[in-house]
Amino acid sequence: MTSTKPRDVQILPIGTHTTVMRSRSWARLRFEIEYALAKGTTANSYIIQGDKTAIIDPPGETFTEIYLQALQQRFDVKSIDYVILGHVNPNRAATLKALLELAPQITFVCSNPGAINLRGALENPDLQILVMRGEETLDLGKGHNLQFIPTPNPRYADELCTFDPQTEILYSDKLFGAHICGDQVFDEGWEIFNEDRRYYFDCLMAPHARQVETALDKLSDLPVRLYATGHGPLVRYALIELTKAYREWTQQQTSADLTVALIYASAYGNTTTLAQAIARGITKAGVSVESINCEFADPEEIRTAVEKAAGFVIGSPTLGGHAPTPVETALGIVLSTATNNKLAGVFGSFGWSGEAVDLIEGKLKDAGYRFGFEPIRVKFKPNDVTLQTCEEAGTDFAQALKRAKRKVVARLPATTVEQAVGRIIGSLCVVTAKQGDVTSGMLASWITQASFSPPGLTIAVAKDRAMEPLSHSGNQFVVNILAEGKELRKQFMKTFTPGQDRFAGLKTEEASNGCPILTDALAYLECSVESRMEAGDHWLVYATVDNGKVLNQDGVTAVHHRKSANYY
Repeated sequence: MTSTKPRDVQILPIGTHTTVMRSRSWARLRFEIEYALAKGTTANSYIIQGDKTAIIDPPGETFTEIYLQALQQRFDVKSIDYVILGHVNPNRAATLKALLELAPQITFVCSNPGAINLRGALENPDLQILVMRGEETLDLGKGHNLQFIPTPNPRYADELCTFDPQTEILYSDKLFGAHICGDQVFDEGWEIFNEDRRYYFDCLMAPHARQVETALDKLSDLPVRLYATGHGPLVRYALIELTKAYREWTQQQTSADLTVALIYASAYGNTTTLAQAIARGITKAGVSVESINCEFADPEEIRTAVEKAAGFVIGSPTLGGHAPTPVETALGIVLSTATNNKLAGVFGSFGWSGEAVDLIEGKLKDAGYRFGFEPIRVKFKPNDVTLQTCEEAGTDFAQALKRAKRKVVARLPATTVEQAVGRIIGSLCVVTAKQGDVTSGMLASWITQASFSPPGLTIAVAKDRAMEPLSHSGNQFVVNILAEGKELRKQFMKTFTPGQDRFAGLKTEEASNGCPILTDALAYLECSVESRMEAGDHWLVYATVDNGKVLNQDGVTAVHHRKSANYY
């Protein structure tokens, strides 16, 4: 769902001498998997005015103009002493350059990797930079003696959290955020944000669970009363619950039976975006990911991750017709460490040619490795369809690992309980959905009416289904109820390759909510997702019925007769 509201900057005091400036975009910003819910986002920046003034985390270039305009209206930019950066990426360069022109007296404060990135992003080796390694403090006066906590991970090797003991505010950068735009500055009524916060964690944090766990340990002794996040509402009311949830979610990842080593480097961020989508597909299928940016990892870290992993995936950009040196080094470690019964995967982005992917694929094939998905090559910036393909590829990879493990342990007969549950009869349906250019469909029988007024139903969606990303609150779908004797079910019982058209050869129409209607179905219902709840290996989705029609008055509803509970 998108909005036509113009971007703006919301400004509010949040503590002693402390102000938040929330640059708001009501529409989705860019093609990245963590923005897939399309609920907009806020880029939160903070100003602390002690005897000296510090800005924390100015926003990226899409907000440069409105942010600097709002900043100059409220504050004297000539009085700004410091700009503290939780992380540095090229996206912020335009804002920082413009701010430096207005206030050349600024000293930047960041981690050591951040300083390297900052000099490169601003193309200026002579910047005034204070490097914070974790022991240093920065005294702004009036009690604001800031502490710094490095919390690096493979995607943000320079990440730095800042704690102000005067206000007991932790400026948490990427931790504890959510990509959602609204008028609420704080998270009162915080339960409504649970789904968005969990999705944000699954996309951004789950592939780095080990590093997130380390960060939580570092932050645990601080007397924090507010998480000042980089995105979304600030965490005041759910601080205890969200911290506990982060612990639980990281432990789910670190304790998983199967692990995939996801090794990559990225020149312009595009390969990183692909890596995040693949990781999302792997983790949602119940397999953990050890994400490794080989530009910053030492050889022993790569070797250890590959040794303990059931499979590995390597991603690379193409620079000058070759893979960058860190990727070639990592590939050499993989070839010398991983036995060739481990499942492999290859992906990459490129500008004009994609030799790096071909090189990696060729060497792995020559060494006898099997591939969990066809190599993925993406020219320039990935789009929604590409990211969906990557996510499905990651899920296929994880499912292949799980199937291989199940072969080792003989399949036990269904228990009496499973057999009994399997006798529950449900109508056989195909659920179809579309968001932007991404369409999907799945066969389902775990659907039941849930309410009369408004008419509503629940549907159980397995976490590893391709349909899962389109079943969040705010999404819409169509339930196509199948008629007995029709052949539609066969189409959706097939195994689809990542990105394959699930509707090829079928007669379809577009519903009023934009989703496909299967015109050979018995009936259809147009639905809007209101909420969803985690239920074991499924999400239980509640949706209201907005419209519907019987297409075949003489048909009989197809039902699914199961012998055990272990289907769909």
